[in-house]
Amino acid sequence: MAKQAEFRGDYKSERDNLNMNLPVILFEEDGSQIVYCPALDIAGYGNNLDEAKESFKISLGEFFKYTLNKNTFKSELSRMGWTLRKSKYKPMHPPEMSKLLNTNENFNRIFNNFPFQKIDQNISFPVNV
Repeated sequence: MAKQAEFRGDYKSERDNLNMNLPVILFEEDGSQIVYCPALDIAGYGNNLDEAKESFKISLGEFFKYTLNKNTFKSELSRMGWTLRKSKYKPMHPPEMSKLLNTNENFNRIFNNFPFQKIDQNISFPVNV
């Protein structure tokens, strides 16, 4: 069953990456399975959950690749409500789910119109940016 929809901040540092558990929403729309991370406003979709997860991984990778290449990674996180710190061990903190409901139109639409399951997904972030 779905866990409580609130980020608890589970961090683990590894050399060049920061592993962080983020809430991910699983739902169906128009016959497609969708995996959506409100904290990053990134989604993947497919005919089944495995395809949606693979699509999400690709979207996440493209987000990191593009924003790091354009040197906009930190500004994009800040725009989405993240708190960015200069500490080596906790350089960033996502917005709370309750705040995202008020500021993220996609998440608000999903939350209010679709049955969904919330899971925590470990996502690895680049640290040295």
